[in-house]
Amino acid sequence: MTGTTGLRQLKKRRTRQTISDTAVALFLERGFDKVSVAEVAAAAEVSKPTLFRYFPAKEDLVLHRFADHEDEAARVVTGRGARSPLTALRDHFRAGLDRHDPVTGLSDDPHVLAFHRLLYGTPSLVGRLYAYQERAERALAHALDDAAGPGEPSLEARLAAAQILAVQRVLALENWRRIAAGEPAAALRADATAAANAAFEQLRSGLRRYA
Repeated sequence: MTGTTGLRQLKKRRTRQTISDTAVALFLERGFDKVSVAEVAAAAEVSKPTLFRYFPAKEDLVLHRFADHEDEAARVVTGRGARSPLTALRDHFRAGLDRHDPVTGLSDDPHVLAFHRLLYGTPSLVGRLYAYQERAERALAHALDDAAGPGEPSLEARLAAAQILAVQRVLALENWRRIAAGEPAAALRADATAAANAAFEQLRSGLRRYA
């Protein structure tokens, strides 16, 4: 029974990935607003009801990739060991810069650049992205508060989480904009690291409880 369940889940993940990959390819080719959900379903060889079971909104066909990162900051804080939350998050962000992780904006891979142009050039996608960011903030606030379960984290933790994730988002956007303007990722890495250090130091001076 366990093997059957595992295979079923694997098939679902593959179907989900196929639908998303098909959608993103069509959106990159023709534009997000010029491709209908019906066209995506047909290209992915699934029905519209099946597509909507995997992706409740058209925007989720693109943004589901961010779902894997929703609790990333929270996991970093929870598994930080002896380090402070801010130090752990700074180290994690810097490690992402070192490996040119697309989440940090420091990637000049053509596919990543095309995806970012699609994302930031489509208002409805940017708007939908806020829902993902809100969930990430809530998860991080729980981790900062060491709170478990559905209860509301403290206002202090929620404010801290919002500031931390806003800093990471602004850093990533700055990296992406400079790369989109033509700067190579390798040449930008030193500036990006210095900016990250300065940004987290600014957070540290203002968020003393978590420093």
